[in-house]
Amino acid sequence: MDVLRIKGGQPLYGEVEVSGAKNACLPLFAACLLTDQECILENVPDLADVRFMAELLRHLGASVEKLDTHTWKIEAKNIETRAPYDLVRKMRASVCLMGPLLGRCRQAEISLPGGCVIGPRPIDLHLKGFTRMGCEITTEKGYVHLDGKAMRGSQVFLGGRHGSTVLGTANILMAAVLTPGVTRIESSACEPEVVDLCHFLQAMGADIEGVGSHELVVTGVQKLKGARHAVIPDRIEAGTLLIAAAMTRGNLLVKGLRPGHLTALLDKLEEVGVSFSQESPSAIRVQGGDTYQPVDIVTLPHPGFPTDLQAQMCALMAITPGLSIVTEKIYPNRFMHVPELQRMGADIAIEGHSAIIKGNKILSGAPVMASDLRASAALVLAGLAASGETWVQRIYHLDRGYEKLEQKLSQVGARIERLDESALPAEFSEE
Repeated sequence: MDVLRIKGGQPLYGEVEVSGAKNACLPLFAACLLTDQECILENVPDLADVRFMAELLRHLGASVEKLDTHTWKIEAKNIETRAPYDLVRKMRASVCLMGPLLGRCRQAEISLPGGCVIGPRPIDLHLKGFTRMGCEITTEKGYVHLDGKAMRGSQVFLGGRHGSTVLGTANILMAAVLTPGVTRIESSACEPEVVDLCHFLQAMGADIEGVGSHELVVTGVQKLKGARHAVIPDRIEAGTLLIAAAMTRGNLLVKGLRPGHLTALLDKLEEVGVSFSQESPSAIRVQGGDTYQPVDIVTLPHPGFPTDLQAQMCALMAITPGLSIVTEKIYPNRFMHVPELQRMGADIAIEGHSAIIKGNKILSGAPVMASDLRASAALVLAGLAASGETWVQRIYHLDRGYEKLEQKLSQVGARIERLDESALPAEFSEE
């Protein structure tokens, strides 16, 4: 395994480009199963999760070819309907295969994805939606068996305890586009990644109304065709880079983003006192300041503050003098990064579903352990701003969602390098 060594205290200067969105391209890959014609996906990030999804599609019988670093060709002429545990366990997003398999083949057998470090992430709303559409569902030996021979359009409500379900919306949507009748998906997720999926399905010939709203109306069609589609920019990577510039007090132009996807974050950065300007329709410049103000943050479904930027904002608040409160409404247990930030000198206490942060200006470099994807990013950002040297271990989490992050950061002045774990000082090793 690799580790990251970061020598902090270096402001970020220059320009950096945002990659395609991981959370958008995985359902897009799955959607290619809905047609037997060729699909081309562009602006696909070069990530471990993408390679896992390609492996899954090949197992199901699809022809999957990587044309260049960011372009994939997928053709699913004849497909199987069973996704085994040894593949599904690698990536929770593989549950979004249920929808397209049901839509095209009227049956699916998918291994349950298992637990997640950030807390319970059940698929009960997915299954509830399929049941409403007339699907018969049984669970046996860790597999969900779905029989959709009697599926028809129906009214499906997808609201849950913590808001709408993004993958659940994608699943029901992909099943509905080839299901006879009209399916009305109420309390559907309206995240940009769901909108991107809708646009791809429409390009394939799907009949979808209400795109971008909390009510999608899908009229089933008999057949979908192949299509070419460019994945939207990754709003979470863009936000991570904006926060990195703020934390290092740098001057960074982040290019290739969509400002409209980042309104909640930009609002909070403005409240903190971070100076930024939109220099083009797809570029924002951040200029770090000397004085920041504490803020309160509550994560909510889109267009609220995204849970996937919560850990990174905790890192920023840890170096912002004053008292900040960060409340997690989506995944209430998503504070695995806090003990590691505490190792670097952060003053953070967890009270229920909130992190109480008493900010100070200085963190100290330390050996830290990544627990999940976004926690990894928060620790990298903390290392960039800290004094001394930070070693981030278990960065395979980071590689799931950030394309060559250390290379992008080093190109704008960060002193960061990827090393084999054998380079880790003996006193820092996990053992």
